[in-house]
Amino acid sequence: MEFRLLGTVGVATETGELPLGPAKRRSLLAALLLRPNTAVPLDQLIDALWPEGPPARARTVTQGHVSRLRALLAQGGADEWGVHLVTRGDAYVLEMPESLLDAHRFDELVRLAHEQRSPDDAAALLREALALWRGPALVGVATGGALRVAADGLEQARISAVEHLARTYGEFGDHARAAGLLHAEAVAHPMRESLAAALMRSLYRAGRQSDAIDQYHRTRTLLAEELGVDPGPALREVYAEILAGDGPGAPPGKPQPASEPEAPQPPRTPAAPDGPDLLPRPPRGFVGRERELAALGAACGPEHAVTVLTGPAGVGKTAAALHWAHSVRDRYDGVLFADLRGFSDDDGSGDCVPETADVLREFLIALGVPGRELPETQGALAAAYRTRTEDRRHLVVLDNARTAAQVRPLLPAGPGSAAVVTSRLRLDGLAVSELARTVALGVLDPAGSAALLAAATGAADRLAAEPEAAARLTELCAGLPLALRVVAARVNARPQWPLAGLADELADEQRRLALLDVDDTGVAAALRLTLRALPEDARLLFHRLGVLPGPDLDRYAAAALTALSPGEAAAALDRLAGAHLVTEPAPGRYVMHDLVRLYARGLARADEQQDTDDALVCLLDHYVRTALRAAAVTEPDDRPCCVLPTGVRPDLGGPCLTDRATGLAWYAAERENLVAAAVAARAAGHDDRAWRLAVLQWPYVVGYVRDDWVPLMEQGLAAAQRLGDPDAESRVRALYGWVLTEEGRLAQAIEQLELAPGLAARAGDPSSEATALVNLAVALDKDGGPGPESLAHVVRAAELARGIDDILTELLALEHRSRQLLALDDHAAVLDCTERGLNLPGASTEGLAPLRQILLRIRRGASLHALGREAEAVVCLREAHDEAVERGFEAGIRKAQERLKRTGSETAMGR
Repeated sequence: MEFRLLGTVGVATETGELPLGPAKRRSLLAALLLRPNTAVPLDQLIDALWPEGPPARARTVTQGHVSRLRALLAQGGADEWGVHLVTRGDAYVLEMPESLLDAHRFDELVRLAHEQRSPDDAAALLREALALWRGPALVGVATGGALRVAADGLEQARISAVEHLARTYGEFGDHARAAGLLHAEAVAHPMRESLAAALMRSLYRAGRQSDAIDQYHRTRTLLAEELGVDPGPALREVYAEILAGDGPGAPPGKPQPASEPEAPQPPRTPAAPDGPDLLPRPPRGFVGRERELAALGAACGPEHAVTVLTGPAGVGKTAAALHWAHSVRDRYDGVLFADLRGFSDDDGSGDCVPETADVLREFLIALGVPGRELPETQGALAAAYRTRTEDRRHLVVLDNARTAAQVRPLLPAGPGSAAVVTSRLRLDGLAVSELARTVALGVLDPAGSAALLAAATGAADRLAAEPEAAARLTELCAGLPLALRVVAARVNARPQWPLAGLADELADEQRRLALLDVDDTGVAAALRLTLRALPEDARLLFHRLGVLPGPDLDRYAAAALTALSPGEAAAALDRLAGAHLVTEPAPGRYVMHDLVRLYARGLARADEQQDTDDALVCLLDHYVRTALRAAAVTEPDDRPCCVLPTGVRPDLGGPCLTDRATGLAWYAAERENLVAAAVAARAAGHDDRAWRLAVLQWPYVVGYVRDDWVPLMEQGLAAAQRLGDPDAESRVRALYGWVLTEEGRLAQAIEQLELAPGLAARAGDPSSEATALVNLAVALDKDGGPGPESLAHVVRAAELARGIDDILTELLALEHRSRQLLALDDHAAVLDCTERGLNLPGASTEGLAPLRQILLRIRRGASLHALGREAEAVVCLREAHDEAVERGFEAGIRKAQERLKRTGSETAMGR
């Protein structure tokens, strides 16, 4: 497990990146990681999440993000790595070995580098430290406040490490390498004088005196124009040293720079003046992509290298390939290019796709073969192509490939040659037959999106004048370069329009994709062509994804949407992932890019209404059925809180849920989907599904009650009321009231809970009535302490449960009655109450029953202590404590320890 701050904030596990979700959750994680093993007050976390000022429900929302983050960490196996997100009063601590944090490892490596006597050793450590960076620090979090300050601090530490590494290269005479390292940083931070000074010195000592002087004048001019100041002493000192002219290269007494030995390369034939060069012009407005370009360069290193640059439609694969190819064209004897038009807008017959033989003819003519000498057959053409490329180093760029078969005959044969293939598909066949490497191109981060929009519009002043509107435009494009370029075209075509007006237009989901199309170019057109290339089962699933209410899905949900088997659905999902129409951020879970989701919704709206409604109901029934199973394994001794709805769709299979851990893990993974499904069910008029999706989450609600469940409860209650079903309404009100009680909203809680018992009685369900009475008593007790009314509610609840042999509900009533009696100092009655609860025949040894008996035992021990029966009290409390430890019942452990301390027992302090 690795926690990452040096780039996009994230958590890498052995099975992939954890799907952290929204920026607020990443901001929360970042704030905790910046102070590992330290209690961070909730107020400080709120400030980190909302630097512009928190909303009214900030505490509840933040607590919800904490709970979701805790569940995600558990899902990623955090316990095995000694990582725990724990609550300390009104603060949270991320307990963890700091070696798991990339920022900590960076600091350690830099510190060790400073301690080295050998420049080689220091350089190795610094390179390792800088390799931990995957982009600007704290990408994906709130852009202001404390996190922005922390990001700036991390960036300053990185630049200092770069300067240290450059000095180290200078110590063993590699000034050219130092200059190359510093140049990129000086461009990114043009007003950091220490960088400019170091770069000037390295350029000068590498024999590039004029470049060093030019760097000084550029920096001096920039400082004067931007800040109105002159260069500082360090910059002037280096400039004076250069003007003194102590030799064109290294200063006296220093050897001339010695370059690091290069890796062996095959002999290269000098480039002919008429060597082939079929590259189109470089892409205009290309920005960013440093990491992907570096990966592309690394992948093209070996002999006969084949690299597949893959990514979704509109992500900029062609632009990245051409930009990189132009930057390295001088390394090769010739550069060949062909657009294979694998995703062209034809009639679907493939007539626009060039024949392999035609591409080979074009390549051979570019390689100097006269047209009259070209062979006739494709096999002979391929043989001639291999012969022409086997003795030289060629770069071949094959754009828009659909299949591996298109590509193989076009690969160059010469040692040291390279082929770059762009495709919306993964082309796994090339990885098998050609050992091709894959470089994935994803969407741009917010900074890259802003830079591309500025470059494409050429209207930096206009964007700067409306920063909020410009940020909304980039956000609505969701990082997709094609969308950003279309928006830039609209901005340029409407010079008098305020950007806010364009952003408001684009915010309309019904019109967004139409606005992101210009002539025959746009997001929808690109997605349509990608979809056309897929088989029928994948296209069907993509259409059905348009009704998906939640943020992600697994193969079982996909099966429910399509009536395929889970295996067939998994294969269809894999095909969509291969075409980058969905991504798989965690094993077995798939998500869609925002604009792809809009396109899928449009397709769903265009389908027959009956088909899309049936697909939604099938998905809802899958969630209801699986939630019933999850509740059954999570709380096996409790009665089901509902049955399947009438007309339930067939069961096509679900995840393997065998015990409490797997049940809770399913709830955690599906929480956002279940909430969204309940909302969608009510909106579509499927109220019988909506209220079930609300109450069936009760085992997870109990564990994470402060996780902002009120919106879900409101949906469930509205659905139950519209149905006119007293059983459904009673169950929702009982759970809703309990959530409100735990949130401290007692007046609202009592309002809900006072209605729940009567509704349950009308429905003829004593168990539901008993639970509602207990919840009402708890709210009344918190509002004014135990009184005759709340005591009577609990007594009645126990009687109802006993009458139908509902042991778990009777234990619930007895547990709360013992709490009330203890608060009233009626210790004899506490002993009678706990005696009954601890000796109930048939009580389960798993689930909630033993946990409730632990609480009964703790209260029994407290009353024994109050009655002066010390020895019995200590024995009783020790038993409760030990059983709570054995079952991992944290609340029981804490309560038992508190009571043991009051008895003066040393056991409390030793456990």
